[in-house]
Amino acid sequence: MRLHLATLVDDYRRHGTQQAVVVHRGNRRQIFTYADLANLSERFAAELIRRGIKSGDRVVLWGQNSAEWIAAFFGCVLRGVLVVPLDAAGGLDFALRVIEETQPRLLVGDASLLSGLSAELPHIDFEHFSKNLPLGPFASSVRELSLSLDTPLQILFTSGTTSEPKGIVHTHRNVLASLEPIEHEMQKYLRYERIFHPLRFLHTLPLSHVFGQFMGLWIPPLLAAEIHFESRLQAPRLLELIRRYRISVLAAVPRVLDLLKTHIEANFPNLPTRLEASQGRRVWRKWWNFRDVHREFGFKFWAFVCGGASIPPALEHFWNDLGFALVQGYGMTETAALITLNHPFHVGQGTIGKPLPGREVRIGSDGEVLVRGEMVASSRWQNGRMQTSSSPWLATGDLVEQDAEGQLHFLGRKSETIVTAAGLNIHPEDVEAALNRQQGIEASTVVPLDTPNGTEAVAVLICRGGPEQAQSAVDSANGDLAEFQRVRRWVLWPQLDFPRTAIGKIQRRKVTQWIAEQQSNRAVSSSEALDPLSNMIAAITRAEPAHLADETRLDRDLQFDSLARVQLQADLELRMGVAISDTEFEQITTIGQLRARLGLSSNTDSNALSENNEHAPLHPKPTAAHLHQFPSEPSLYRYPRWTWWPTVQWMRMLFQEGVMRPLIWLLAKPTVLRTDERRLPRQPVLLIANHVTAFDVPLVLYALPAHLRKRVAIAMSGEMLEDWKHARNQGSWLLNLLAPVAYWLVTALFNVFPLPRSVGFRSSFAHAGEAMDRGYNVLVFPEGRRSADGSLQPFRSGIGLLAKESNAVILPVALKGIGELKQKGEHWFRSHLIEIRVGEPISPAPQATPETVAESLQNAVSNLLQRGG
Repeated sequence: MRLHLATLVDDYRRHGTQQAVVVHRGNRRQIFTYADLANLSERFAAELIRRGIKSGDRVVLWGQNSAEWIAAFFGCVLRGVLVVPLDAAGGLDFALRVIEETQPRLLVGDASLLSGLSAELPHIDFEHFSKNLPLGPFASSVRELSLSLDTPLQILFTSGTTSEPKGIVHTHRNVLASLEPIEHEMQKYLRYERIFHPLRFLHTLPLSHVFGQFMGLWIPPLLAAEIHFESRLQAPRLLELIRRYRISVLAAVPRVLDLLKTHIEANFPNLPTRLEASQGRRVWRKWWNFRDVHREFGFKFWAFVCGGASIPPALEHFWNDLGFALVQGYGMTETAALITLNHPFHVGQGTIGKPLPGREVRIGSDGEVLVRGEMVASSRWQNGRMQTSSSPWLATGDLVEQDAEGQLHFLGRKSETIVTAAGLNIHPEDVEAALNRQQGIEASTVVPLDTPNGTEAVAVLICRGGPEQAQSAVDSANGDLAEFQRVRRWVLWPQLDFPRTAIGKIQRRKVTQWIAEQQSNRAVSSSEALDPLSNMIAAITRAEPAHLADETRLDRDLQFDSLARVQLQADLELRMGVAISDTEFEQITTIGQLRARLGLSSNTDSNALSENNEHAPLHPKPTAAHLHQFPSEPSLYRYPRWTWWPTVQWMRMLFQEGVMRPLIWLLAKPTVLRTDERRLPRQPVLLIANHVTAFDVPLVLYALPAHLRKRVAIAMSGEMLEDWKHARNQGSWLLNLLAPVAYWLVTALFNVFPLPRSVGFRSSFAHAGEAMDRGYNVLVFPEGRRSADGSLQPFRSGIGLLAKESNAVILPVALKGIGELKQKGEHWFRSHLIEIRVGEPISPAPQATPETVAESLQNAVSNLLQRGG
C-alpha cells in the first residue's frame, strides 16, 4: 500500500539509467532516463522552496507533453503543491479564467503559450527549464513530510463539450484507488514482462487529462516502461515510430485508431475479403494470417489502449480480427481515471469492462451509472476556494447496460439524449454507429434542432462522395434503425473535420449552434475557406493570393523547390488534416491539380438547412480520415549513415585538416570574420549560408571553428547526387564514368546527404534531425540554388520550418566577394576579395511562424553581406 504518489519518484530512482521518456518533436528526439526525471523533479521541488511556494499553493502547468512537464508535476507532488494542468490545445481565454480562479503562485509551460499571459506573473518556461532550477542532488530533503493519502494533488478544469469549466480536485487517494488494483494484478505477469522488457508506450494523449495521466504518469514507473510522446496524429508518422522504435502499446483515443484503420485499408485493398474469411479463428491464427499487417507495426507491437470516448463496434472488430489486443476502460475526471477496465488478456468485445475493485457501481432505472468509492473526487474548486461535496454517490450522466457476465456496454451520455416532439428518446450514439458503418461516411454526429413542430434530430455528415452518396448512406442506415430513430433531416458539414476536444470528442455544442444558424439562414463564416490553399501558397512564396490561378505551375511559375514543397506539405497536414505522399505530390504540377486532389472548388459553397428540405446541396471537402489513407511511400533516395562510422569520421577529419584547409589557404586565402569562439554554441546548430559557387561548402567549413567543423552534415542536391551515383547526365561518357567515384568521395569526405527538389524531401528533414541528435551540425543553403550574379536570392520558408522542427540555434554564414569575382570573370587566386563572415547565433522565438523565421534568417545573412569591413 503506497502512502502517497511521491513514492513514484522513488521508483524513478530505482529504475536509474533506464530510458523513461523519448520526446519526438519536429525532426528531433530527446531522451531522458528515470534518473533524469527524478533529478529534475527534485530540483523543481527545491525551486518551489526557494520561491516560498508551500503545500496547498497552486502552480499552473501549461505545455505540450514532455519530460519537463512530468518533472514539474512530480516536483509539485513532492511539495504538496496543487498542480493546475491546462490543455496545450486550449484557448488563451480559458487559461486566463482558470488563472483568475486559482490565483497560482507560479506558471510553468511552453514559452509560446506563456507569452500570451501577463508578464507580471512569475513563470518558468520549458525551453529554459533546467537552467532556471537549483543544482542538486536533493533526494528526500525536498519532500514535504506531511504528505498523506488525503493531500490534494491537482485541480483539473474541464469544459467538456457542452458545459462551462469546472474544477475537480483530486487527492492522492483518488488516484491510488485506480492505480493499486492494477499494480496488484500486474504482479502475476511481471515474470513474462522481463522477456519483452522494456515495454514501450507510444503516448498521443494530453497529460492534462486523466486518461493521458494514467498512461503517461502512473502506469509507466510500475513497469519501468519507456514512454514516447508524439503530438502529430498522422497515420504514416505513427506507424513509422511504432515500427522503428519497437513500440509495444499505443495509447490513443478512438479517432486515432480510425485514422490508422483507414491507412491500413488503403495499403491492403483486399483486407475486407481476408477479414471475412478469418472470422471465428483463434488469435494466433489471426496473427499468422495477417502477419503482413503486423509487419507494418513491427512484431513487438501487440495492443491498443483506448479511452476518452467509446469505440465504435466496427472499429473494435477490425483491430481484434487482425489479431491485435484492444483494451478500453471507462472513467471520467470526477473519478480520477477508471471506473471499469477491460482486462488486457481477457478482453470483452463491445464492452467497457467490469468495475475495478474498490468501487461500487449501481445502474439507475434510466440506465445511468452511479458510482462511489475512494476514486471519486469529493471536492470542487469554485469561487477561489475548495468546496467539499457530502454526497457519496456520483451520478455520471452516462448510460450503460450490463450483460450476464457483468460487463458494461456504453450507450451514451444522458445529457445528449434527444427527446423528440413525440416524447421518444433518441441516443445519438446509436444513430451515429449506423451512419458510420456506411460507405462514404467519414464521420457523423446527431444533434437536436428546434423546429415549429418541436425538437427533431438532425444528422450532420462528413461524406467524401457528395449529396447523392450521403443520401444513399442515410437510406441504408435507416434500414438498420428503429422507425423512431431514422434520419429524416441531414446536412453536410462544410469543413474537413468536426470541432473536437483535445481527446477527440466531437464538440456537439458547436455543431448544434451551427445548425441553428443554418436554420436562421445565417451562413457559416468561412473567411479562410474562401481560398485556404492560395493563402498557404502565398505565405510560402510571398506571392499575391489573387495572382494564383488554377493554371499556375508550382515549379516553373512559383519556383517551388524542396524546402517550399516540404513547407506546403506540412501546412496541409497541420491546417487541413491532409497527408499526400511524396510520389503523388511529385505528379501535381499546377495549383488546379492540387486543388482537385484536395477536393477544393474554386468557389466556396454555402450550406443552408431549410425546413422544407432534408439536406443541403453542398459539395463536401475530403476529411482528415479520407486524406490520411494514402500510404507513405519509401523514399527514392538513400540517406547514408555509414558516413557517421568512426573510421570514416577520422578519414574525413584528416582530409579536411590536412588537405582541404591548406589548399583553401594557398589558393584563395579568404578573410574570416567571426565573433569570439567562446560565444558560439557547443550544441548542434543549423548552419545557413548564401549559395554562389560549387566551392561554397569547403569555404564555409574553412571559416568554422574546430569544434563546429569537425562534425558537419551537409544537405546537397538530391538529383545531382543520384546522377553521380548512377553515372548519368554529366555531359560525356567519360564524366559519366567518373561520376560514381565523385559520389562516394564527396559523400565520405563531406558527409553529404540528399535534399531533393521533389520526392523524398521530407525524409531529408528526418535525416537532418537524426544527424543533430547524433551531435552533427547541419549545413543548408536556403536559397535552393546558386546565385548567378552573387546577389542574395529569397529564402524559402521551408528553412523556417526546418529551423522550428529542429529546435536548434541557427548560425548564419555569408560568403562575400565571390559574386563580384564571378561577374567580372576574375581569378580567385589570392585575390584578397573573398570574405567569410560568421554571424551571431540566432534562436527563433517559439511562437514565430516558418515564414517569419525564414525572413529573419535572410535578413541576418543580408546584414552580414552588407556590413562594412
